[in-house]
Amino acid sequence: MLLFAAPDWPVGLAAPVILLIALALDAVIGDPRWLPHPVRLMGGFVALLDRALNRESHGHAARMVLGAVAVLLVTGAGAAAGWAVAEQVAALRWGWVAEAALVAVLLAQRGMADHMVRVARALDAGLDEARAAVRHIVGRDVRTLDEPGISRAAIESCAENYSDGVVAPAFWYLLLGLPGLLAYKAINTLDSMIGHRSARHHAFGRAAARLDDLANLVPARIAGALIALAALTIPGAAGDRAFRTMLRDARLHSSPNAGWPEAAMAGALGLALLGPRDYGDHAAADTAWLGDGRTAAQAADVRRATRLFAAACALVAVLAAAIAAGWALGAG
Repeated sequence: MLLFAAPDWPVGLAAPVILLIALALDAVIGDPRWLPHPVRLMGGFVALLDRALNRESHGHAARMVLGAVAVLLVTGAGAAAGWAVAEQVAALRWGWVAEAALVAVLLAQRGMADHMVRVARALDAGLDEARAAVRHIVGRDVRTLDEPGISRAAIESCAENYSDGVVAPAFWYLLLGLPGLLAYKAINTLDSMIGHRSARHHAFGRAAARLDDLANLVPARIAGALIALAALTIPGAAGDRAFRTMLRDARLHSSPNAGWPEAAMAGALGLALLGPRDYGDHAAADTAWLGDGRTAAQAADVRRATRLFAAACALVAVLAAAIAAGWALGAG
């Protein structure tokens, strides 16, 4: 059995099999709270560079250059750490176990699903509880959000997280192994911390934002397609409408990537997502609606989005299994 004998997988077959194990581990266990998370370590490095390099005394051009230096340092450190770990686990008979555990920690299935469940339950309890719950997964000012606003914010975050927390890590791991996965997580961390258009980070974070756009270009479109496919399996969701809405409305998003999974989610659930929002200390955004359904989302829609998210995550495992099977059949 797999758990009692170290498998002798051919090179090329190992990654999709390890990804399958990692997806299962993350879905069942999630992130152990006692374990130092690699992303927190990356975040500490980013914060250190932000304090050291991003100074108001520097001009706009200098801050752009120094931001690019920060991107190179953090992304390079992530790739180097991934390479070093890959070299170590390759030398161990049971190294694949450690690799699967690390990949699982860098996925975000269970954590996102748990947050969505908390938001739905909090909505049943009252607005104050719901605002506190959704604050953990969105970047905007939640103090004035009503039930539809809280529900839409959670659903939008779920769709975007599916792309950059599940599909993109899986994509880069399958393509480039642990170095690719850790480099991607470094890029994603950089973007989340310094890639926004605040006064402090408009120049310093530009390289981070552009690199994140590039890294998510393909995964975001795959994520949108998978959400639409998963909608075919969820009662009350509409896969055909998800595809139509995605192809029509994804370009309306200010991000070149986030609109794909969010528009697919909107179409699948018969909702209108995005729209005007307030990011507190960042500039308020007057954005277009994605989808032409209801804007009055509610707790039931958050629960439907959670089921759709779970089904779409299962499709990632199906794809990994298909890649492994295709490689094995071709090699045979």
